[in-house]
Amino acid sequence: MDLVIIGANGPTGRLLTAQALAGGHAVTAVTRHPAGFPAGPGRLTVLGGDVLDPGVAERAVAGKDAVLSALGVPYSRKPISVYSEGTASIVRAMDRHGVRRLVCVSSSATQPHPRPQAGFLFERVLQPFFTRVVGRTLYDDMRRMEALVAGCGLDWTVVRPSGLFETPSVTAYEVAEDHIDGRFTSRADLADCLLRQLGTERHVRRFLAVATTEVQPNLYQLLWREGLRKQRVYPQMARSASLPSASARVHHS
Repeated sequence: MDLVIIGANGPTGRLLTAQALAGGHAVTAVTRHPAGFPAGPGRLTVLGGDVLDPGVAERAVAGKDAVLSALGVPYSRKPISVYSEGTASIVRAMDRHGVRRLVCVSSSATQPHPRPQAGFLFERVLQPFFTRVVGRTLYDDMRRMEALVAGCGLDWTVVRPSGLFETPSVTAYEVAEDHIDGRFTSRADLADCLLRQLGTERHVRRFLAVATTEVQPNLYQLLWREGLRKQRVYPQMARSASLPSASARVHHS
């Protein structure tokens, strides 16, 4: 297939691009920083630009078979609009060019479910803190994105991972519509799940939760690493994302 990957330069976006190329797909990787995008084997085109720019979205989508979106930004207490505005730009371009298949990343935190078996600290302290305080504006915008996608006429699937962490390769993972009882999702597993949606109509116009089951990270080490990632790798992005008209970048997924 001839694919577009939006937000290709983030942690999940790079894995998704590599897996798609390894699977024999042609990939147009959209990123604001094309010079820093790693070269890869296979049919790779790197398109520099911001998908909030209608011209960039048009060039990316025209003539393609499907769009996979891993848009994202770091947490901010200020308004965030990258998810909803970036996805709206993509959907408009897809409508104009007759591209039907859209698979995009959201988060299980948009619809949190009680997990008593996860323990008091996670259930009563960590999950509420990240969903209602640290990530409130981010998840609010993800919900706007989900509503926009659900209301469009495309053949969409919204994939909801839980806490993201790294594994060297794809592991055993599970999927379920709407909600799954899992706290963590490997980015490699998430990328694999996104690609697999292109080969099935089972979850078209559905929300799909994905959770890694074979490997589980240490919760405290995970929070520490992800906190450092946001501070060291994306400081400028965090400042940009705090503006209502923030440009699309990739982080969360």
